[in-house]
Amino acid sequence: MNGPKVNALTREQVRAAVAGIPPGGDYVWDGVDEDDRPLSDAALQAGLAVALRKRGRPAGSDKTQIALRVDNETLAAFRATGAGWQSRMNAALSDWLKKHSAA
Repeated sequence: MNGPKVNALTREQVRAAVAGIPPGGDYVWDGVDEDDRPLSDAALQAGLAVALRKRGRPAGSDKTQIALRVDNETLAAFRATGAGWQSRMNAALSDWLKKHSAA
């Protein structure tokens, strides 16, 4: 389960439960509830890698950001194709240029 868990405990009940944890006691998974299974080191590293991944243009890219006005229908159609729609729109423009070159 991703994200915080929500339960019906009051603040006082949570404080009492936390106070009941023995000092220096480590969490031991009981093997029953898979949602309570601790993550492995590999899973933690993978999660950190995703969370810390930089967004935006990759280093060495030869693309330039512009503002372009297109019809709403055209934009909706490309966005409807899912992730990577901007790259597909760029590929469509490149293909048009190849077919309509003045050379």
